[in-house]
Amino acid sequence: MNPLLLKKQLQEFLIEDIGSGDLSASLFEGNAEVTATIIAKDQGVFAGGQILSAGYELIDTTLQTNIYVSDGEWFEAGTKLAEITGKRQSVLSGERVLLNLLQRLSGIATVTAKAVSNCNGETRICDTRKTTPGLRMLEKYAVRCGGGFNHRFGLYDTVMLKENHLAGFQSIQAAVEAARQKFGHTVKIEVETETEEQVIQAVQAGADIIMFDNCTPEEIVQRMKHVPQGMITEASGGITLEMIPEYSLTGVHYISLGYLTHSYKALDISMNVKGVIKHEYTQNLF
Repeated sequence: MNPLLLKKQLQEFLIEDIGSGDLSASLFEGNAEVTATIIAKDQGVFAGGQILSAGYELIDTTLQTNIYVSDGEWFEAGTKLAEITGKRQSVLSGERVLLNLLQRLSGIATVTAKAVSNCNGETRICDTRKTTPGLRMLEKYAVRCGGGFNHRFGLYDTVMLKENHLAGFQSIQAAVEAARQKFGHTVKIEVETETEEQVIQAVQAGADIIMFDNCTPEEIVQRMKHVPQGMITEASGGITLEMIPEYSLTGVHYISLGYLTHSYKALDISMNVKGVIKHEYTQNLF
């Protein structure tokens, strides 16, 4: 992850939650230290250690953050993932935002790892652009933690000619030629295909990547016969976790799965704060 962009995003997330000040945490004044332990209540794959450290550093540079599980590492329920030591007020102010991110990113890493484990042969699992707006860098990082690979990061780094793009051209050949002429040889061009004829046309047009969209494994096997070695292939559309083994046996290089970043289950991760309770004020009730 880009550390400068990460810092900027975390600042925005924390400002959204803390605003002009954490009212509840402001009840605790002084410098009495506590230790907060982050515990996993689910099993899964960890993602977000860097986020935890960077987030708490933004809140209070005197806090000490210790991470006990590496990003990409499997953990069991009950595992102590991390500890934060320092002022109670500072620890509490970052709790919700940072736990939210840990829970979500670890959920993405976990479902990605399950998808990867279902693959046969050399096929790779990759994500899509179906990410949460504002969280793409983090969510795609979580996919990598789970053993997956990243598809394009945005509209700016690869030309993908989908159905609605191709509708604006006389042919796939014309669309690919227009893209090649405009962007040159350093930008990859991917063509989404739904029929065998479209596959043949995309190959003849010299596309860099052929996507088999909403095709059955049997259809992909048949259409792969038209794709020369060295041309990247991808299967996408409606592929569930249970269907991955069969699709990975078709010989495609990648299986792209939107649900990795839009339908994952956030893991249950909690924080327990322990420390000497020190009453900072007294109140005369009589």
